Amino acid sequence: MAELDELAAMIAEKALSRLRAGTGGGGAWGGGNQPAQTAQPAQLDAPRGRPPADDVPKECNPNGCAPCDDRPMCGAREMFDVGTARLTPLAIRTSRDIAGYIDHTLLKPDATRDDIIKVCDEARKWGFATVCLNSSNIALASRLLAGSSVKPIAVVGFPLGAGTTSAKVFETREAVRNGAGEIDMVINIGALKSHDYALVECDIRSVVDAARPRPVKVILETGGLTRDEKIIGCALSKAAGAAFVKTSTGFGQGGATAEDIALMRSIVGDDVGVKASGGVRTTQDAQKLIEAGANRIGASASIAIVTGTSAAAGAKASAGGKY
Repeated sequence: MAELDELAAMIAEKALSRLRAGTGGGGAWGGGNQPAQTAQPAQLDAPRGRPPADDVPKECNPNGCAPCDDRPMCGAREMFDVGTARLTPLAIRTSRDIAGYIDHTLLKPDATRDDIIKVCDEARKWGFATVCLNSSNIALASRLLAGSSVKPIAVVGFPLGAGTTSAKVFETREAVRNGAGEIDMVINIGALKSHDYALVECDIRSVVDAARPRPVKVILETGGLTRDEKIIGCALSKAAGAAFVKTSTGFGQGGATAEDIALMRSIVGDDVGVKASGGVRTTQDAQKLIEAGANRIGASASIAIVTGTSAAAGAKASAGGKY
């Protein structure tokens, strides 16, 4: 454990020192708040998604991957399958184009069976990427979404992140057995603030291992963290194998901001996703966060976002609630 603690501390300090020095250039530990540059397929190491030697993809379009006829055979296709690939201006032409990057969310503790049915129907109708739910609702959602491209997401250790690692692992395995396609876990915030980086890293890695091969997002609850804690949380999440870092639960203080998204993107680089969640209510909110570096949006006002209506109007059509 002492060796792991030393390694985790070294990773965190490396991220902090490079950012403080203003080192640019993206990558794993890019400096400042500038979004990292888009990685070229030849630079990606994606063994599970690498094409055969006789099927090497063409050079990517410098303007981005959408539209792109070669995307199914692209060397970066694993990133697209998981959803961690960066968005480009070409990918978002209208508000409707945002739908495929939205996690349609219902995390209210009093959500009923009818509410779950409603959000799953909405996700299928509008083409949202996923439906994000408490783990007790995953089995129902999995049945409702069968045959569609929409995945059910289970939150783990939600919303406090203060449970034991073994409890998070059990909850993850149970959610996967019930059909969860992705896991959104809450980081151990107390351990992060106590500088117990070994525990934070082990907590994340254990959930990643339990969920494998399903992607795991780590919720940092950025509204309650200092800038250094956000940096360290991102660094440890990436080191532990998370597919995404995520801003907020929607139940804590604050929510997603463009400044936090840009900072998180600069730390994790292009091979880890960044999810903006908490207080995303309008098309303009979503576009601003995407421009800052987000490639997934968590929202209950999903219909308002894709239709360009007000969040209040969208709330009448959605069961999502406050999140």
